[in-house]
Amino acid sequence: MRKLFLLLTLIPLISFGQENFLKEYSYADSLIQSNQIDSGYLKLKELEAKIPDSDTLYDYTLWYLTGIVTHLESISRSSEDFQSSLDYGLEALELIKKGIKRFDSEFAKREPFMIKNVVVSYFGLGDYAKGQEYKDLLYNFFTLDDKNIWGYEWFAELPKDRFSSSFTKVVYYVYSTNPDGSDKDQLYRLHVLMFHGDNEHFDYVMDKRLDTATDEISGTLYSYTYKEDIDYKKLHNDVIQIVKGNLQPDTKRTTSKIKNKNGQIEVEVELNNE
Repeated sequence: MRKLFLLLTLIPLISFGQENFLKEYSYADSLIQSNQIDSGYLKLKELEAKIPDSDTLYDYTLWYLTGIVTHLESISRSSEDFQSSLDYGLEALELIKKGIKRFDSEFAKREPFMIKNVVVSYFGLGDYAKGQEYKDLLYNFFTLDDKNIWGYEWFAELPKDRFSSSFTKVVYYVYSTNPDGSDKDQLYRLHVLMFHGDNEHFDYVMDKRLDTATDEISGTLYSYTYKEDIDYKKLHNDVIQIVKGNLQPDTKRTTSKIKNKNGQIEVEVELNNE
């Protein structure tokens, strides 16, 4: 009877606790929506630390807090307040690691980008040794002429049914650079894509996708293919040749700088028969 009495007295306390968490979450959201970002961030941080991870509200809190910290990191880095951007970046990395265990693969893609941002912050502070430690966590980074190239590898396995899914195994982000050598604009991406279909000679094919670059050719380069056990030295050399402009896609998607009458940038697609 005593056990039953204890259980019955705890139920209202549990419900009361959940109701308080929801109120705190709503309050944090109201602060952020009214542009009191710093205050909302602190409230979310406090809530994430004390709410049980078994509570359904925890995932919402973790997701929201990760987004806010990422936003604060970006603002600090853009204004070259590298100490603040480093602090926020390291905090965001810890939150992302928690989220990777709870959310989908799209969320997991935040990790390498935040590592890259942490590298930039360390370099901005002149701590090159520490920055190198984090840079080594990335798959690859190198500079070529006036461009920075960041490469990341995803560890998905090839499915038995090649038509059941689609994924990028390796992606390179190509950036223009500022005078100090930091990233400026993301020009385009080079994707090592899983090939849809059965082909004994290759499993992946290179694809170039434009971001801010204009008057450049994008498309699939079927001349540059890779087996499941990728030859990374060859891949690295292929990327260099593509960035130098020595290769042409087998299918062409040309993006014009000129907008049409509807204000849209036109993209022309054609098959390269050469």
